[in-house]
Parts: sequence; C-alpha cells; structure tokens
Amino acid sequence: MDLAIGARQVFVMMDHLTRDGECKLVAQCSYPLTGVGCVSRIYTDLAVIDITDRGPVVREIFNGLSFEELQRITPVALTFQQLAESA
Repeated sequence: MDLAIGARQVFVMMDHLTRDGECKLVAQCSYPLTGVGCVSRIYTDLAVIDITDRGPVVREIFNGLSFEELQRITPVALTFQQLAESA
C-alpha cells in the first residue's frame, strides 16, 4: 500500500548528496515508482525545493551556498524563487 496516493501534499526529507558526492535529485527515476507525481516539496540539507508544473523551484538555500553552486551539483534544471518572509 502506498501512503502517498491520495495525500494533498507530500513532503520529502533527504540528504541532497550521497556519501560519494552524487546528487540524489535526478531527472528520471531508475527504480519502479508507485506514487508518481505526488511529491510537493523536498527538504534537503542544502535547500528547500518545491515541485511545480514548471519544474523544481528552489525556495531556500542553506549552508551559505549560492544558487549557482547548488545548480552545479544538481543535475536537474532549477529555478529560484525565495519564500516570502512570514511576519
């Protein structure tokens, strides 16, 4: 049973890179999938990324990285749109 099916939002928390320095975010999955298209936001140790109809949108970057550095280590095309500050 896949718990992600039917959920309004699915958030994923993960490391951005493997132990070998490879990015875990990929353009196409090589494993069998059950909950295709159900993830709405990914939290990694480097960034917060929303999955939108326009593709992955970076909302926040951690550890003093620039957007260019994050894009360099991420093989998926990213766009940047910072989250609005809450009052």
